[in-house]
Amino acid sequence: MSKNIILCGVGGQGTILASKLIAAAAMSKNIHVETAETIGMAQRGGSVFSHVRLGDDINGPLIGKGEADLIIGFEPGETVRQLPFLKKGGAVVCSSRPIHPVSAMIGLSTYNADDMVSYLENQVSNLTIVDSSKALEDIGNSKVLNVLLLGAAVKSGELGLDTEDIRHALHLRLPEKLWEVNDKALNYIQ
Repeated sequence: MSKNIILCGVGGQGTILASKLIAAAAMSKNIHVETAETIGMAQRGGSVFSHVRLGDDINGPLIGKGEADLIIGFEPGETVRQLPFLKKGGAVVCSSRPIHPVSAMIGLSTYNADDMVSYLENQVSNLTIVDSSKALEDIGNSKVLNVLLLGAAVKSGELGLDTEDIRHALHLRLPEKLWEVNDKALNYIQ
């Protein structure tokens, strides 16, 4: 098995933790993993993206343009920004919930998440859009977006890992008091 996965979002969404959970889950199955992160002004809502490469035929942590098997997008605009990395026939799992850029909040630009989702729908044939606002409300915790999207990626069949692999990694990395809500998020997508 070989998988190239890009995770992208903005600071504070749990993008880096999600990449670490994928890596930990793969390592527990003795799958070779290489990762790299780019964090731009992450504490201020800036772009964050991770490269996660799984498999034995990896020659470095960075994924080239047109080489990602899967993009897990925590925010629609950031997902569109990373779309050049997706290979032909690759899959995208994306949250529909926008995080408006600072420039839009202060009136210097406009941002419409629905336009971003429409663009993805027109560009990606293997696309899963997650209504994360509703899901997080149902789950009762707004801080489990990362695990919700990992669950959606597992359900898509494109992650190369299963629910138990991710659950095991969660239980190893997170305090026990967080297991129940994260397990609920992981299993939310049916």
